[in-house]
Amino acid sequence: MFKETPNPPGTDDVSPYESADSNKLDEAAERALDFHFPSIADIKATPRTPCTLFTVDPAATTETLVVYLVETLASVDVMVHQLVDHLDGGSRNALLGISNSIMLAEITANRVLYQIDPPE
Repeated sequence: MFKETPNPPGTDDVSPYESADSNKLDEAAERALDFHFPSIADIKATPRTPCTLFTVDPAATTETLVVYLVETLASVDVMVHQLVDHLDGGSRNALLGISNSIMLAEITANRVLYQIDPPE
């Protein structure tokens, strides 16, 4: 059943964007958006300054860095396997996939370490 309802009292059929004040509000809103949200071109033009809060010692040898990398990957793999024991279903499968990626990275880092300093 269709019920015809009249327009509420006191409404105009005039668009709110036809007055001079509304144009000023639109311009102000555009300026605010441009100020707070720069364009992609502005973002790309801004030079990248890396954060030095967490830095790796430039004097560290490649072997030291790779050893640290291998130890970090091994630790992360242990943490992931401990979490896997508490999950079921899709989350468990996703975490096991992450674990496999970590193991591959660890194997690769071990190969690099072997090439840097082969056992005798």
